[in-house]
Amino acid sequence: MYFDHGWYVQVDSVNKQGILLEVVQVLTNINLTILKSYISSDAGWFMDVFHVKDEHGDKIRDQNVINYILQAIGTVREIENTVKAMAYRNDVFNNSDQLSEHTAIEMKGTDRPGLFSEISAALADLHCNIVEAHAWSHNARLACVAYISDQSTDTPIDDPHRLATIEGHLTTVLRATTTPTQSESEIASPQEVKTAEFGEGTNMTDVERRLHQLMLSAGDFHRPEFEAMTPPPSSRSDGDEEGRKMVVSIENCHEKWYSIVSIECKDRPRLMFDTVCTLTDMQYVIFHASISSRDGRSLQEYFIRHVDGYALSSESEKEKVIKCLEAAIERRVCEGVRLELSAENRVGLLSDITRVLRENGLSVVRADVKTQGEKAVNAFYLKDILGNEVDTDVVESVKKEMDDVIDFEVKNDGGGSSSQQGG
Repeated sequence: MYFDHGWYVQVDSVNKQGILLEVVQVLTNINLTILKSYISSDAGWFMDVFHVKDEHGDKIRDQNVINYILQAIGTVREIENTVKAMAYRNDVFNNSDQLSEHTAIEMKGTDRPGLFSEISAALADLHCNIVEAHAWSHNARLACVAYISDQSTDTPIDDPHRLATIEGHLTTVLRATTTPTQSESEIASPQEVKTAEFGEGTNMTDVERRLHQLMLSAGDFHRPEFEAMTPPPSSRSDGDEEGRKMVVSIENCHEKWYSIVSIECKDRPRLMFDTVCTLTDMQYVIFHASISSRDGRSLQEYFIRHVDGYALSSESEKEKVIKCLEAAIERRVCEGVRLELSAENRVGLLSDITRVLRENGLSVVRADVKTQGEKAVNAFYLKDILGNEVDTDVVESVKKEMDDVIDFEVKNDGGGSSSQQGG
């Protein structure tokens, strides 16, 4: 591995399936933006160059960050040392979340207004404390990963009978979405709850990759029937200021037996992670790739084959890959109002907050909930129950009802914000 002047990261390694995702994940973990990348992995050797910048758009000058990159990417080739690299990261960046000390529960299913609130209330009723939770909603599907502990002891829940009770109760909550009027395609989305297995050193991109996998298996690349009269995803989302939309296409290179995946869309942080993650989890091998960014647009080109060694052989397979990539790009992008709040942590706090949101006709389309010491720090993306933008009067009503919140901040998607001190 070679690190040059804070801008370029070069990786040379024996190739293995998934190594590109592992390298991208290392860079994404510390919020680096990948401006350009060139990948080649023919003949059993992996060579990759990344042009990166930090979250402020500057060169990487922090020696701790540089040391982490060298250590973490250096151990990507040595699977047995991965835990060591993650432990090194936790030490360098003072990552004190200790998520491995809690029980992870993952959920997926058909979304509906207020579902995240119902999940929070169900866990409170089951005497579970939510230490951290992340939820994504897209195309009427929901995926959620939550870290919970026993309410009275704040220790992991490992009793099999109690875990079965929790899983069964949450499954009942999720399955309440399925009604006799739903189509077969909608019912085909499995409502599933299970204890998740995250290893030591779990970090945010591990959780995000699992959310991608849950959404993919829940079928969020299918559009719900009630949107049948609206434009397709590639022409209705990801628009920039000039109205340019996302374009995903696939062509076959018959001479080299590759399928060439081309993506043009609005650039944003973590974009390469999302696309590489999806191709890898769909069991495609990336042999070559070129990534660039210009004028706020990202251009990505991947030369891929299925793990069986063949290029994409049918139009239906190409169509599915295109839809899955579109979904992967869309599901992280949330429009509308972003609500940020922090408060002294207490039992049932998340349930109370989401109940107020639900009672005011607000639906959570994305949630990131964390506990930092004695504080609960929550971020929600909100729309109304019809999927429209939230009216400012409703936001003011929510602020009045949450007058016991200490630090309260509201941000919209454009970056504007207002804040207040609760009583």
